[in-house]
Amino acid sequence: MADGFGVAMAELEFAGAKFRGGKIVAIITALTTLGGGLWGGFEAVKKFQDMSAQIESYVAPDLSQFDKTIALNKEQMESKTDLIQTEVEMILQEMEMMMSEIKLVSDVANELKNDLRQDVRRIEKIVNDVEQQVKEDSRDNAKDLKEAIDEIQDDMQSLEDKTEKSIKRALDNPLSKMK
Repeated sequence: MADGFGVAMAELEFAGAKFRGGKIVAIITALTTLGGGLWGGFEAVKKFQDMSAQIESYVAPDLSQFDKTIALNKEQMESKTDLIQTEVEMILQEMEMMMSEIKLVSDVANELKNDLRQDVRRIEKIVNDVEQQVKEDSRDNAKDLKEAIDEIQDDMQSLEDKTEKSIKRALDNPLSKMK
């Protein structure tokens, strides 16, 4: 059959229906799309079945070695923790002993300081008493010395007066007239 342009159109008859030109292309397109969709569906089902088989055949790895390693590490950590705790307790005991020794030394130092303070006060009192005694003795000695000097001067004056009297008597004596 020819249309107005001189081209013969194909015609297809299927189950009593006649198809021409553009309808044939639409039907072919629809059939290939339907075929491609079916093929994609079958591929998806096949991949799903393969994946299901892999999932069913999956065996979990043996992690018991990890569990053993974790348990061993935990045991070592607990052992180290116990060791550290023991060392900390020992250090605390040593610090308590040091603090008690420091307190003892501090108490002894305070006692020595108090004893020294008492000794210094006693020595100051003794020094003050000695100074007072020296001052009193010095005053008494000065007084005694002044009295002794005065007495010696009086005695010397008296001796001088006596000597002068004796010389004068001797000179006034007629027997001693010497020329």
